[in-house]
Amino acid sequence: MYFTDRGIEELEKRRGAEEVTLEWLAEQLRTFVDLNPDFEVPVERLATWLARLDDEDDE
Repeated sequence: MYFTDRGIEELEKRRGAEEVTLEWLAEQLRTFVDLNPDFEVPVERLATWLARLDDEDDE
């Protein structure tokens, strides 16, 4: 189990029943990076990975 699993589990427990748009998620990621600029690269990688999940070329 990775350390991040605890945060993911908390997210799922606290907000798992909510429905959000990708627009909302993108805005939250922007706000997070504004408040935590050291995480710009990991957030960019996560966003790019999520955006390209359906791309067959990346497999």
